[in-house]
Amino acid sequence: MGSDAGARPFRQVDVFTAEPMLGNPVAVVHDAQGLTDEQMAAFARWTNLSETTFLLPPTDPSADYRLRIFTPSEELPFAGHPTLGSAHAWREAGGVPSGEHVVQECGVGLVRLRTEGGRLAFAAPDLLRSGPVEEERVVAAAAALGLDRSDVLDVAWCDNGPGWIGMRLASAEAVLALRPDFVALRERIGVVGPYDDGGPAAVEVRAFLPHDTGITEDPVTGSLNAALAQWLAGEALPSSYVASQGTVLGRRGRVHVETADDGTIWVGGDTLTTISGSVRL
Repeated sequence: MGSDAGARPFRQVDVFTAEPMLGNPVAVVHDAQGLTDEQMAAFARWTNLSETTFLLPPTDPSADYRLRIFTPSEELPFAGHPTLGSAHAWREAGGVPSGEHVVQECGVGLVRLRTEGGRLAFAAPDLLRSGPVEEERVVAAAAALGLDRSDVLDVAWCDNGPGWIGMRLASAEAVLALRPDFVALRERIGVVGPYDDGGPAAVEVRAFLPHDTGITEDPVTGSLNAALAQWLAGEALPSSYVASQGTVLGRRGRVHVETADDGTIWVGGDTLTTISGSVRL
């Protein structure tokens, strides 16, 4: 990983794809103890990825490691693709879970991860906020997406940390056709619509963010897909399914959602390291 005494091991992991450059990359800094909040935030701004993470020793004895997650503009208590990508990096660097599951400590608490058929999946954390969204916010968000209010079949808070508002549209084609006004957008909006039978996946998902966050559309989003499943799986969506995301951005993300017998929703995807080396911060 390099001979510089001031360097830290580094990996960039592509998440929700089995092929390089078709998912959502996360920058992962190993052995991040000693870094200040300002150093972490500065590196996240510099990478300019949706998220950059820092692996730290756990403070909870039940956890295998602690993770801090930064976007170019803020720290998040939880995010899905960084959770999968960081667990991949931790295991690739020799990490071995102390129990049946990998247990990640982060801002929302402890998050379990498992491996099924070589694919990592995390147990969807409890929602911090759910239920109806104020109508004036819905109208404004729909307008920013170029939609009439009547185009939105259903809407709810899907907030497990980042603060997503979920919107359900009639079709995947309607989701793919969206061309938002990001300056007008004031919320993090996740949109989902079904494909017809024989489509590339069960649904198409897109994740939009206000322009001042530094990332206007996230390529593939684990936190949003987890919350959408908690909201819709077994009702408007199948209890287990595969979601497509990133199509408009030239990605081919695939998010595997499974509802277990005990009601736990597992959100998984393929992961692979595309860059490894060291970084000086």
